[in-house]
Amino acid sequence: MANTNSLDFLVQWHLTEKCNLKCTHCYQTGEHRRELSPSEVMKAIQEISHTLNSWHENYDIDFSPSLNITGGEPLLRKDIFEILGEFHTIGFDTYLLTNGTLVDDRTVDTLCGVGVKGVQVSIEGPEEIHDSIRGKKSFQRSLQGVKHMVSAGLEVTLNVTVSAINASHLINTVDIASQLGVSRLGFSRLVPSGKGKALLPEMLSAAEVHELYKKLFALKPDDGLEIVTGDPVASQFRNSLQDMDFGNIPLGGCAAGVSGLTILPDGTVVPCRRLPIPLGNVREDSLREIWAMSPVLNELRDKDKYQGKCGSCQNWANCRGCRAIAYAYAESSGKGDYLATDPQCFIGSCA
Repeated sequence: MANTNSLDFLVQWHLTEKCNLKCTHCYQTGEHRRELSPSEVMKAIQEISHTLNSWHENYDIDFSPSLNITGGEPLLRKDIFEILGEFHTIGFDTYLLTNGTLVDDRTVDTLCGVGVKGVQVSIEGPEEIHDSIRGKKSFQRSLQGVKHMVSAGLEVTLNVTVSAINASHLINTVDIASQLGVSRLGFSRLVPSGKGKALLPEMLSAAEVHELYKKLFALKPDDGLEIVTGDPVASQFRNSLQDMDFGNIPLGGCAAGVSGLTILPDGTVVPCRRLPIPLGNVREDSLREIWAMSPVLNELRDKDKYQGKCGSCQNWANCRGCRAIAYAYAESSGKGDYLATDPQCFIGSCA
């Protein structure tokens, strides 16, 4: 009988901290360290590949490995296309996360040539809103980049970081995505970390997050635009929580500790880019050992370690809240606990 078990495993790789924009909600702290060399990058990705093959052989589970390559702005790294080509050769599905402002026809041709499967571009709303967050004239430059990629047949996803600054422009943003002809429009919540700590007052309330997703999932664009989100709390719209308990084994929701890792430009490994808790470094440590032995990752997988309503929630296995938001919000109160309750969870607080 053919094996039907299959699990996604995502590595989000920030190859550089360099960026040509200065976004108000940026997770960067301004600290710059020596970037991994191409050979160091390839050594780490080979280990990931060998690890997944070993897991497949030992546990009879097929893995769908994918790479999100980003920065900073990844196109500012001079050897970016060489690295992308190597990832493709190994067999990883590779996606590029970019602000889109540096993309022209030549760039698109090269991206297609090195096997990039899709590109995500950050758009924060209509021009005035976007530029207030990401800088003057960045909206038009990003849109030009998107148009180049769509014309070439690349699969493009727009992604919005939602806060009180742009939440009221939801419909306008859907219209922009439709007009551009992109495949998907994604939404994620503001994580007040790094430079974005200053936007803590702009976080939506739990009730506002509830209304936002209620509106999103009610939209049915007639042009084929897919509206998506990787936000764990969105699972509460997909699962009926009444009289249902999914148990203590994490199945989905927040990826931290469960379905992937993040690697920073200097090789530091963290559970998530917006959850700045070092687990080790690929220059010195085995990724396989980090994944299996890290106390932080093992706590993220243990329901008994979670606090507040996240620790008692029936939907814990499919959600667990956003650990980065929980950590950043708790840190603003001087605690910094990655197992705290997600402050924007609306279970029990919204009708």
